[in-house]
Amino acid sequence: MSGAVNVHGTAIVIGATGLLFVGPSGAGKSAAALQCIHEARGRGLSTALVSDDQVLIREEEGRLIARAPASIAGLIEVRGAGIVRMETVSEAVLHRAVRPIAPPFAERLPPDGETTEILPGRFLPLTRLPLLAGCTAFSVLATLHPEILRD
Repeated sequence: MSGAVNVHGTAIVIGATGLLFVGPSGAGKSAAALQCIHEARGRGLSTALVSDDQVLIREEEGRLIARAPASIAGLIEVRGAGIVRMETVSEAVLHRAVRPIAPPFAERLPPDGETTEILPGRFLPLTRLPLLAGCTAFSVLATLHPEILRD
């Protein structure tokens, strides 16, 4: 993938919406992405993994495109349980970054219009995804962004 930058994160696609889970190691990116994939499928939405842990991202015609490095394509880590094979798509356009955060929360409300830099000078809108007891990552994300429910 010429011109791609290797970014630490997990990328999935739900319907036509590409999501990049970002944050430090151990923040719950893979777990939140996996939970979103399974719950979206349970609701009849098309969804798939793009890449876990390392995501190759390039800019093309103003869009950020994600793809897996060949060595880890189709694999996702289930922390504490191992690495499993999963249905994937070869690449996806990214629409939003998602940062899982665990309580206690430093701020009650995120800043309006928050973004995060994915490539130098290239930003995605950022959604902070609170990991709340009794709520699935997908249900919180779908509440904040109901457009992902459209396939």
